[in-house]
Amino acid sequence: LSLKLAKPVEIKMRVSAEYEDGIEILTKGKVDFSRLGPASYITAKEENPDLELLAMESKKGSRIFNGIIAIRNDSGVKSLEDLKGTSFAFGDPLSTIGRYLSQSELLKAGLKGTDFSKFEYLGRHDTVGMAVVAGEYTAGALKESTFDDLVEDGSPLKALKKFNNVTKPWVARSSLDRETFDALRTSLLELVGSSISKDGFLPASDADYDIVREAMKLSQSF
Repeated sequence: LSLKLAKPVEIKMRVSAEYEDGIEILTKGKVDFSRLGPASYITAKEENPDLELLAMESKKGSRIFNGIIAIRNDSGVKSLEDLKGTSFAFGDPLSTIGRYLSQSELLKAGLKGTDFSKFEYLGRHDTVGMAVVAGEYTAGALKESTFDDLVEDGSPLKALKKFNNVTKPWVARSSLDRETFDALRTSLLELVGSSISKDGFLPASDADYDIVREAMKLSQSF
């Protein structure tokens, strides 16, 4: 950015502990740009339609990666339909995989919240995975990378269902000046193999996140 803008540039990082805070500081212009989850981007865009996409993360050249509904290896469950009457662990109530996409998959299988003996939101993906491992819940929703890490560490988990998710968007506040916006977007698209994103970035459009929008609407009936 310093080279592209021909002036010193300092970037200060702010980490939000909660989804709500991450959305608020961007929509109210308290930060210049943010890395959000797809569902958080959609919520933020609804609150401030003038937000602009800078880029989206690449997963080995793709805009798509997997979410997983996981069960224990020794579970007798064979399909999503078999989860009726069991317990389910979701992630954060605003999580793309941990709530919206997984609930969408369950609804497509004919299951609503009332069909479970219990369901709860546990927050972190690894917390969900470990709760399933411990037998506290029959199944849970988590991202594939967390699932893979747990399995590699010896956790007795298997995937009952895999479903598509869209990679994370990087989003600029509505009033960011055009010169900085263009330089920032170009800089992100040029990054490959960096500590920021090992697979780099891809051009993004709002329509890339329509599958998440549909899942968020559908999940309202869960």
